[in-house]
Amino acid sequence: MKSHDPETSRFAVYAGEELSRYGFGHGHPFGPDRFGAFWNVFQDSGLQERLRILPPVGGVAEDLLRFHAEEYVALVRESSGSGEGFLDSGDTPAFPGIYEAGLYVVGSVLDAARRIVMGELSRAFVPIAGLHHARRGAASGFCVFNDCAIAIETLRQVHGIQRIAYVDIDAHHGDGVYYAYAEDPELCIADFHEDGRYLYPGTGDASEIGIGPGRGTKLNVPLPPFADDTLFFRLWPAAERFVEAFQPEFILLQCGADGLADDPLTHLQLTRAVHQGVTAALCRIADAHCGGRLLALGGGGYDRTHTAQAWVSVLGAMVGAPASSG
Repeated sequence: MKSHDPETSRFAVYAGEELSRYGFGHGHPFGPDRFGAFWNVFQDSGLQERLRILPPVGGVAEDLLRFHAEEYVALVRESSGSGEGFLDSGDTPAFPGIYEAGLYVVGSVLDAARRIVMGELSRAFVPIAGLHHARRGAASGFCVFNDCAIAIETLRQVHGIQRIAYVDIDAHHGDGVYYAYAEDPELCIADFHEDGRYLYPGTGDASEIGIGPGRGTKLNVPLPPFADDTLFFRLWPAAERFVEAFQPEFILLQCGADGLADDPLTHLQLTRAVHQGVTAALCRIADAHCGGRLLALGGGGYDRTHTAQAWVSVLGAMVGAPASSG
C-alpha cells in the first residue's frame, strides 16, 4: 500500500471482496452488489488520496459471543454449511458461507474500533456493516450478527471504554441495539427512523427513552412518511445537543441510506445532505469530547446509486471535504 501523509492516515475505509460476500443473492434488496456500487462511486469521488484503504478482517467466534448466545452462533454456523432455510421468520435466508461472511463484517468493525482506540486512526467507515436488527439469540431484518452491539461490548470488555454514543439514521429503527441496552445508562442512543406504524420493525416510538437506570439516555425520533431534509434538520439540533451533553468516549454512527428518496423499501424523502450534515456534526462532537473517535457503519440502503452517494458523503465529511450538491 502506498504511503500517506500523517493527516490522511487518520482516516480509513474498509474495502474488499470479502465484505461483498455478505448479501442474500442477486435480486435481493440486500444483495452482494451493494459493495460494488459504493466502490464505483468512491473511486470517482477524489477521496482516495485522503483516506487509507484497509482490507477486510475476519472475526472469530469469541467476538460474536460477547453479544450473541452460543446456541444462536452454532445455528448460524450449521445453516451456513447447508445454505438452506431462514434464520428468522422469513426476511433473512441462510446461504452457503453466511457465517464466514458475517465474521468478516464483525471482524472489520472490530479492527476499525481497535485502531481508533489505539490512536492509529481517528475515524473509519465500514460500508457493509451496521446490522442493527439482530438480537442476542436471533437474526432479524437481513441482519445475522449485530456488529453494532458486538462493537459496544468489545469497546467495553476489551478496551475499557464505557460511555458510548450510538447514533442511527437508518430508515428502520435500530431495535436490536435499543432493546439490548434500554436499561444501560452508559449507552446514549439517538435514533432517527421512519415511524414504526408505517415501516418495519414497528418500534422506536418517541416515548421509548430507556428503562430504569437507562431512562433519559435514549432518544427515538420517528419521522412521518415522506419526511424531507427540512423536517430532519429542524429536529436534528436537539439530538446533537443530546449527544454532546452525554460527553461520550466513543461515537458509533449507523449511517443507513434507506431514508433517501426513491429507496424501494421505505417512504422517506431525504437526501445525502443528511448524511453529510450528521457526520460533520458528530465529527465535531468527537473532536471536542473523545479525541476524534468516530466509527461509521454503512447500514441499509437499497437504491444502489443513492446509497453509494450517501456513503461517500459520510467519508467526505469525515475528512473535511466540501459537501457535494444533490
